[in-house]
Amino acid sequence: MKVILQETVEGLGHVGDLLDVSDGFARNYLLPRRKALEASSRNVKALEHVKRVSAEKARKEKQQIEAVAKKISAVSLTVTAQVGKDDKMFGSVTVKDIVEGLAEHGFEVDRRRIQLAQPIKELGTFTVPVKLHRDVTASVSVMVVKKQEVTSTVET
Repeated sequence: MKVILQETVEGLGHVGDLLDVSDGFARNYLLPRRKALEASSRNVKALEHVKRVSAEKARKEKQQIEAVAKKISAVSLTVTAQVGKDDKMFGSVTVKDIVEGLAEHGFEVDRRRIQLAQPIKELGTFTVPVKLHRDVTASVSVMVVKKQEVTSTVET
């Protein structure tokens, strides 16, 4: 019997797959648990329509994400860090600091999207990838600079 899977079945297939399974398996397991539909011509046409609509929606969404990625890639963040002797940083620049910097520029990015392998522990300019979609990755330039000591003289 030909069936269209409504959900992913381990060892069988993924959502939307058109499969040929034994009649008993379809009647006794897949159909009663609503894991599959019988592959009638009407159901096959409906499946093709849903696939076309979802592909178009995914394409538009990807274009929007690519536009956001271009804007994010144009951003250059400057993070000031306190340093000691020989320009050795006391702390490090973490994902949290990058998220806050992007938020200041108007970009709300989930911290899990920022792919920083290890915290930045030295001064300089670094490129940090931000994965916005499975196919779209933006790059943010992060410049870590030394915090300037404020020296003021008080006259009495």
